[in-house]
Amino acid sequence: MPWSRIYSAIVAIILALGMIVFGGWYFTICLGVIVYLGLQEYFQLARAKGIEPAAKTTVVMSLAMLAVSTMSCDLADALFPLAGTAICFYLLFQPKLSTIADISTSIMGLFYGGYLPSYWVRLRGLGSAESSNLPLGGYWPETWTSFKALPLGLATIAIAFSCIIAADIGAYIFGKSFGKTRLSDISPKKTVEGSVFGVAASVTVAVAGAWYLDWPGWPFTGVALGLLIGIASLLGDLTESMMKRDAGVKDSGQLIPGHGGILDRTDSYVFTAPLAYYFVALLLPLLPK
Repeated sequence: MPWSRIYSAIVAIILALGMIVFGGWYFTICLGVIVYLGLQEYFQLARAKGIEPAAKTTVVMSLAMLAVSTMSCDLADALFPLAGTAICFYLLFQPKLSTIADISTSIMGLFYGGYLPSYWVRLRGLGSAESSNLPLGGYWPETWTSFKALPLGLATIAIAFSCIIAADIGAYIFGKSFGKTRLSDISPKKTVEGSVFGVAASVTVAVAGAWYLDWPGWPFTGVALGLLIGIASLLGDLTESMMKRDAGVKDSGQLIPGHGGILDRTDSYVFTAPLAYYFVALLLPLLPK
């Protein structure tokens, strides 16, 4: 493995841990930078197909959705249709007549690059109001000896991220060593064996996390969360591969040495965000303790 890839991974892990622990506006700002860079790559893929989306308007509305999610989840849901209306309004008055592809690509960018990532902000915000001990709604643990003492959002997002990482590593190692059956023509290197092992790795991590946090019915809730995250992360990876394949490129960008673009590293996190959030915010409170 190239050293540039290893160094990039170390830096990415440190930055990710920092934004997750601090939470609040620190998390939102860091995620906003990732969203901004990811949308630039997304629109670059679209332009390779001759599409002219409302890139600037979509980026502004996506970042606004992250900011609003930090203050109120309900307002973020309300902002989504308003943002879509603003994008269509912008395209309506362009000198060149916009196409269906221009409109749909812009709305997809808003959904893919703004609305779905906003759920990571919402998830990290669970329990943050009561535990905040830094300016800008930030948080720093008073003790590192008990994972249970962490805010609900921080503990859950740590489990969710760990599940995604476990799924990626498990699928790569097992698929490379034992994979024989191609999963999809979209991504020829992915195998059924590797994907199954990746989902199993996600389930293992989720069950361990559910047990440690003493979730109600932890064997079943852990398995359910692990399956959701493992499958959704795989679908996110395949979706980004499909966009790259259609655009005729190998990587979405070259920003990260040895890893490609932002989308290449974050594709597994897009569709998992709302699933993890609603699982913890809606499902767990309904279960008997």
